[in-house]
Amino acid sequence: MKKLTKDQIIKTAFEYADQNGLETLSMRKISEKLNVKAMSLYNHVQNKDDILGELVELGVSEIYLPIPGKSWKTEIKKRCNSAHEVLLDHRWLAMLLLTRINSGPVNLRYYDRTIGTLKEAGFSLQEADHAVNALDSHIFGFTLIELNFPFKQNEYAQAAAQYMHLIPQDHLPYLYDLTTMVASKKHKGIQDFNFGLDMILEGLTKKLANQED
Repeated sequence: MKKLTKDQIIKTAFEYADQNGLETLSMRKISEKLNVKAMSLYNHVQNKDDILGELVELGVSEIYLPIPGKSWKTEIKKRCNSAHEVLLDHRWLAMLLLTRINSGPVNLRYYDRTIGTLKEAGFSLQEADHAVNALDSHIFGFTLIELNFPFKQNEYAQAAAQYMHLIPQDHLPYLYDLTTMVASKKHKGIQDFNFGLDMILEGLTKKLANQED
């Protein structure tokens, strides 16, 4: 039998989380997947919380690392779009990142490179911190809505038509017109991640330009 390793345990836990979520993840479930006794896992990891920390590290390792000194807007946009895609791929990861202190080296490097990219562009460290908070608020907020929205993208038009009767034209004229456009497929009604991201980047660009004047 092949010797059990920590990497095997974390990879198995990661795959389990992708398939089943974190709610039912346990040492026993992981050991069953690996076909070993649950107690043998403790030779490599301390407990479930230790595993969760490693899952964060593995998830964050998939996100693009911006490069300080290169075009800051291009780098930050690549980082944000990459984070959005990774969080969609691993539906459990967003809440894990938001609800625990994640101080692993991969996660710390991810934020160091992000702050560094903004600092090298001309922002102060305080401004870079505020910028990261604004960007991450957009990433996490948008992603959580997208993950939990009750309709799939190809269901928007049908859903809009279904709920038209709840939107009286005389009392809610603007919402009525918008819903009509979605129902008739003149407007997709699909959330656009980069619309909000570009607005934040535009605001940061203006702030940086004002500092240079």
